[in-house]
Order: sequence, then C-alpha cells, then structure tokens
Amino acid sequence: MLATLVLLLAIQQPHSRVLVWGGDAEGGAPFVEADPADPSQVRGFDVDVAARIARGLGARSARFVQVQWSNIDQSVERGDFTLGLSGVEDTPTRRARHAVTIPYFEFREVLAVRADDQRRIHALADLRGRRVATLGATIAYDLLLAARDSTGIIPISYDDDVHPYTDLVAGRVDAVLLDHIIAQRALRRNGNTGFVILSQPVALGHYVGVLARGNSVLRDSIDAVLRDAMRDGSLEEIFRRWGIWDDAQGAFLATAVSPRSTTAAAPVQALAYLPSLLRAAGVTLLLSILSMTLAVVVGLALASGRLYGALPIRVLTTAYIELVRGTPLLLQLFVIYYGLAGIVRLPALLAAILALGLNYAAYEAEIYRGALEAVPRTQLEAGRTLGFSEAQILRLVRGPQALRYALAPMTNDFVALLKDSSLVSVITVVELTKQTAIYATNVGSWVVPGALCAAVYLLMSLPLSRFARRLERRLGKQGP
Repeated sequence: MLATLVLLLAIQQPHSRVLVWGGDAEGGAPFVEADPADPSQVRGFDVDVAARIARGLGARSARFVQVQWSNIDQSVERGDFTLGLSGVEDTPTRRARHAVTIPYFEFREVLAVRADDQRRIHALADLRGRRVATLGATIAYDLLLAARDSTGIIPISYDDDVHPYTDLVAGRVDAVLLDHIIAQRALRRNGNTGFVILSQPVALGHYVGVLARGNSVLRDSIDAVLRDAMRDGSLEEIFRRWGIWDDAQGAFLATAVSPRSTTAAAPVQALAYLPSLLRAAGVTLLLSILSMTLAVVVGLALASGRLYGALPIRVLTTAYIELVRGTPLLLQLFVIYYGLAGIVRLPALLAAILALGLNYAAYEAEIYRGALEAVPRTQLEAGRTLGFSEAQILRLVRGPQALRYALAPMTNDFVALLKDSSLVSVITVVELTKQTAIYATNVGSWVVPGALCAAVYLLMSLPLSRFARRLERRLGKQGP
C-alpha cells in the first residue's frame, strides 16, 4: 500500500512522471496500431485514451509498451507497465484478480456471415453444427463455448482478428463472432463485400483498463479521470475522431459517469478445465503421431533419393532438405494453410499435419542418410561379393544396422515435434498449449495451468523415450 501511495504521489507531480501503459499493436486500428507516418509511434483510440489519462494524472506523457493481447493481465501484475489498455474486456474473473477501471467503452458482440447466408442465419441458434470463429480467451469465445452444448456450434479459436474474416470469405468457417468495432473494420478492409454483419447483437460488453491488484488507489484516480473525460466530452471527441461513436455509445457514457458498481466474481475452478486440457492433449498426440508417420515416410524417400538416386534426383532432394531446414516452420504453416488457399483449401488439422510432417521429413532424411552411411563399407562389399543385390544389401545388412543408429535421434525428433505442435494454434488448431493459454488467461495466472500442461507433455513423451531405449537395447543385443 505504501509503495502504491508513493507511486500515486509521484505521478501526480506535474511533469514528473511518465505513465507507462501496455497494449497490442498487432490488433490494429482503431485500438492501437503503428503510425504509417512514423512506425516507431502508435496511434488509435486507446492511445488517445491513455494520453487523456496521463494528462488527468499530471504525468508528463504516456509511453507505450508492446505486449501480446492475451498476456496483458500477467504483464501488468509483473510490473512491465502500470496500465493495460487495448480492447481489454470487463469480466468478473478479471475484476477478481486485478484492479480494473470503470468501463469507458461499450461494444456489441455481433455475428458476421457470408452474404448468401444472411437470409437463413439470424442468431447463434441458427448455426447448429456450424464452425464459428472468434478470438481465444474473449467474451465471444466464452459465449460460443456456452452455446456449444445447446446448439452444437463448433467454436474455432484464432490468435488474431484478421484471419477469422478472411476464412469466413474463403468458406473455412460459417460465421464470426466478435466486437462490432472489429467486424466493421474487417468489412471496410474487405471492400464492404464478401460478408455482412447481422444487426441484432448477441451480447454487450465493455472495455476497461487493468492495473495490478495492489494498485487500487491509482485505479481510483484513473476512474476519476475517466469520469471527467466523460463529463467534459473528451472521450466522445476521441471516439468520434476514430469513427466509433454512435447513439448507443452516447447513452452508455451518460450512465457510466455514476460511481462504480461491484460485480461478484464467480470463482474459477481449476478442475473444470481438465476435460478441455485432456481433449487438447488428444489433439496434440494425434497430430504428432500422424505428422511423424508422414515425416518418416517422406524422410526415407528423401534419404534414398540422396544416396541411390540419379543426379537430378539428388539435386532435387538436397534442395528440398536445405530449403525446409533453412526456413521457419511457422512460415511454412502460413504458406500451406493461407498461401495455398487459392489453389486448395486444406482443413486446419490436415494443413498442420502436412506442415509438421514435411518439415520434420527434412531432418529425418539427414538422420537416415547419416545412419546408412555409418554402416562399414566392408560389410557392403562383402554383401556384393556374395552376390546380393543392392536392395538385398539394404534390407539384410545396411537397413537393420542403420535403424539402431537412427533410433535415438528419431526419438528426439518425435519429442521435439510433440512440442513444436504448439505452433499450429496459429491456424486455428486448439492443441494442448493453446488450450492452456486460454485457461491461463481466464484464471489470470500461468502457475497452475503451466504445471498441468508440463505434466501432460511429460506423460506423453516419457513413455515414448523409455520405449525407444528398450528397443535400442534389444536391437543392440541382436547384433549386425
């Protein structure tokens, strides 16, 4: 408490302090985005709100810190910045775990559907069995989860608010549920074609600022600044400047000036997330097994091509291996899922399997090539002397020995692939790490979710390592 009072007194000294606030510029306008005139600076209505708060507190200026949107709560508790803004939603869980300001903007959760579906789809109930996209760890995502059991909706979680709408137009999802600001921006970006926004909102929500739980005194001062901004019209001016003002916003601000009301927060039960984590673990395991199977098959083909193929085959296989190993897996995921969408629209899970499998095939190929070349040449010459064909030498002499050499690095690769599968969340596959991130965002801490996630990964990887060691010992006893 004493530290908070010192901070508050210091920041209220004219021109003595800088209000450090955090947000996510990746979310884009009108929240926070890089200024096209000077990319080192940011602009947006939350930038202006932060500046208005800084002036009201007597700070010299407001300084922006970039942070991933889903990590704003954790970063503000760590002390990375004092205030978190950037379309931060007002939820009971957030109020229970942090110091949260009064709401300063009211948004509507709206459905976007393709133009040819607007006559048949008017509400969530009309999307039974359909794929509905949204951002993970948001009110919209919680609404879809709540509707899943009653309507059969299939929630699809994204890490950004751009690809849900591009996938809607492409036919990968059937609807998008997000804030009306985001939906309207996406519609303008799409040239006002491809999809429509349904007029009836699904729900209402509010944006707030979030501070560390111990900063309640500073939070109360920010509340006073926000109320002043509502009274003197400066908030309205900001919202009008960014084209997000309407009559509903005016009615909200007229009532928001009154003193804060407290909302009881429902406790978050850790055990309630276990079924979701286990389902996500199943997705991770299935994805890893299928991807590794593909990697082994393609890797064997690549290694064979490099060792036994004609010159053009050797050149092509070498080029593939160097290209895949020299470019990021994340880039390959985007190319296969989004880049090839104009040619073939792969389901997200299939795209993930292909990307992981084809990426790890390059590494497997080098493991197999090295293992095959490690077999003594004298044994190969002995096989040829005995009249064995090259295929027989590979099957009877070279292959079994190479398998022993390759087994340990193959196991390491599978464990690495198991962990790299977390990257596929960028193309809407909700695997173990993504589900854990949603869990951590909802409970406001990574301690318990992280421990559970690590335990599940270990439960999946340790038996595999033990099996590989036993198999390696058994093969070693058999000899060449």
